[in-house]
Amino acid sequence: MTKKITFVLALLATMGFIFSFQVNSAAAKTRFISIGTGGTGGVYYPYGGGVAEIWTKKVKGIKAVAEVTGASVENTKLCDKGETLFGEIMSDVAFQAYTGTGKFKGKPQKIRGMFVMYPNVYHIVTRQDSGINSISDLKGRKVSVGAPGSGTEFMTSLILESALGISYDSFNVFRLSFNENANALKDNSIKAGIWCVAPPTSSIMDLATTHKIKIIPFTKAEIDQVTSKYPFYAGYTLPAGIYNGQDQPVYTASVWNTFICNADLDEDLVYQLTKAVFENQDFLIKIHHFAKYTTPENAVKYSAIPLHPGAIKYLKEKGVEVPARLIAK
Repeated sequence: MTKKITFVLALLATMGFIFSFQVNSAAAKTRFISIGTGGTGGVYYPYGGGVAEIWTKKVKGIKAVAEVTGASVENTKLCDKGETLFGEIMSDVAFQAYTGTGKFKGKPQKIRGMFVMYPNVYHIVTRQDSGINSISDLKGRKVSVGAPGSGTEFMTSLILESALGISYDSFNVFRLSFNENANALKDNSIKAGIWCVAPPTSSIMDLATTHKIKIIPFTKAEIDQVTSKYPFYAGYTLPAGIYNGQDQPVYTASVWNTFICNADLDEDLVYQLTKAVFENQDFLIKIHHFAKYTTPENAVKYSAIPLHPGAIKYLKEKGVEVPARLIAK
């Protein structure tokens, strides 16, 4: 009897070891990755969540999550360091980060493009009773230029300060997230808030349901000044009716968004992830209709930086010609 008990215990221990080994082996084959997105009041976060869900469901051995971050600039630095490996950033940030110019002067970041996402539209939002009717009316007012480390703040510094000569010293600067912008406009603690985001975005929609808003337009001359200095920007007409109370079209600025990855990532991994996104675009469109712009053709047309070899492999497989400017040397 004692021998039988000993044998059974030994057998159970062996089975437990085998089970544990199988579980650990399965876990070892699962790669956990995170995507740097933005705040919850914008489009980066739900779009990134959609990409994470696609990767988790469609790419074997991948478990992906979307992380709330300060957006473009922070995502670039996290990707460069290998802390997130993937991120969503605006193409103006991508260009300067890759080339080591502007705010990244002398510090080129180790990033590559995977695909372009959609165009972001620049919104300068105020209340209808604010007395602000033009870009120059921002002077002397309380203005939120975007969250620290965000693409919105990066773009604002280039457009207002550098291109149009409206110095931050000429108004009271606040650096708030999108949700904080909306709340600060509601309680009148700022007079204008700036968003660079795909329209419509939830935080502005929420604001417009309780307060009469106004989106400040650019003149054609102002957009020409901006685009002549920074060709990665373009003019954009926001159609009437995007937000409650916005009854007229608004001429403003826009910039494409780039989905980036760390330059050192394995080619096959990036190929599989890129393929999964393009082949499940319909899922992203259900999250936000601007995902209709996430196409192989737009990747080569609008990318501001070279693409990762894994992304290039997929594009060539689909018969999309990749220009020399998008192939890193």
